[in-house]
Amino acid sequence: MLVHDANGLKVRGHLQFGLNAVSEDNLFWDLAATTAPGSGFDPDTEWLEGYIKPGVSFEYQLSGGAVFYGKLSAVSSYTWGTDAFDTGDTGDTTLEEAYLAIRGDLAPGLSYDLSLGPRELTIGTGMLIANGATSGFERGALKFGPRKAWEMAAIGKLSSGNVTTTAFYLDPNELPSTDGRNELAGVDIRFDAPQGGYLGATYVNVLESNSPYPQAAPGGVGAPIVTPGARDGTSTIGLYAKSSPFEGAFENWAFTGELAYQWNDRIDQEAWAGRATAGYTFTNLPWSPNITFGYQTFTGDDPNTAKLERFDPLYYQGSPSAWATGSKSASTFINSNVNALTVAIRLQPSQRDTLTLRYAHIRANELNSPVQFGQATRVDVNGNVVSGVTDKHLSDDLFLEYSRIINRNTFLTTGVSVSFPGAAIDNVTGRSADPWTGGFINVVFNY
Repeated sequence: MLVHDANGLKVRGHLQFGLNAVSEDNLFWDLAATTAPGSGFDPDTEWLEGYIKPGVSFEYQLSGGAVFYGKLSAVSSYTWGTDAFDTGDTGDTTLEEAYLAIRGDLAPGLSYDLSLGPRELTIGTGMLIANGATSGFERGALKFGPRKAWEMAAIGKLSSGNVTTTAFYLDPNELPSTDGRNELAGVDIRFDAPQGGYLGATYVNVLESNSPYPQAAPGGVGAPIVTPGARDGTSTIGLYAKSSPFEGAFENWAFTGELAYQWNDRIDQEAWAGRATAGYTFTNLPWSPNITFGYQTFTGDDPNTAKLERFDPLYYQGSPSAWATGSKSASTFINSNVNALTVAIRLQPSQRDTLTLRYAHIRANELNSPVQFGQATRVDVNGNVVSGVTDKHLSDDLFLEYSRIINRNTFLTTGVSVSFPGAAIDNVTGRSADPWTGGFINVVFNY
């Protein structure tokens, strides 16, 4: 909303708010009945969550041609009822973005963009750096996750032609109850092809952290070893790419690939992760059907070695359309010691309507090794299977989602999903576990 435009100064108001109704049955395949029978955890629940995000931004044209700009916003969120992580009737108001920045040209074809202060930043495809803030628990709005901005960010971009180099320092906006005192820095170099493809490389180093890592017990026998502050000093280098549109026989195909290598000499850590996708669009059929096949994998710790092979996914984009491992299973298995074969079918009956069906077959990479370390970064939530599993088949997820653009400011999304437990979950419960089902409907207003 443009509220002022005069003398080189533009001021805009921003307002986003939403409501989300959620229902879950047999949460986490009712693992709590076996792993924490005295907890009183109810696997069937419904709740309503909402948030409002007001803000104001400005741009000021300087006499030398540069643009001075910034933004200030906040998030207020709340959950009515008890959510999937057994927390409810709570919420909080927090600062979101509060940055000042300047952008301009250094020379013909060479531009810069510098900013300081809390703001959103996604690097590459969001495999490592995307989710700068945590919602849920004492902040409410677990599923919505309205907070995106890093608590502090120093970002410098230099662009020449189709190449952009981004240097960054980031301090995530963590929950007060589980603040790991994390600080990260890194650099990303990306080439964007005029036709639409891209090629990039990212380096990230954890400057400081109190966050722990779990390591499989020797031989996989017993509880895992938890090392406080193990993340401190971890480095990751990643490569990512997407093909430009083809001509001829492959004109309707699109391919992506990503590979990351991670190490920390201080704790003898060496891990890796990757993903490849292939998608095809049936341009001549009604509703422009698209089918995309994918495979993603994240190493787990080998219980038969002294080295730590567990991959740390850092601050990845955890939505099913991005880097989540499955749909419902993504609430249990973070991107470590898991792999998934995925299929997504997307239909567009109109420019305003999108229907997507997603399937994921999820497996553990290492047996008797941690496949999950805390729900949403916590270690004390019911249904914890941190010690590992004795069969690699974890689950099969189905997720049907419908999105409707009601108008330029209003968006409706609804979905139903089911997760069928694999033999690994059956072995934990000691029986044939029942499926975990659920659904949601939400509406978001964005002005």
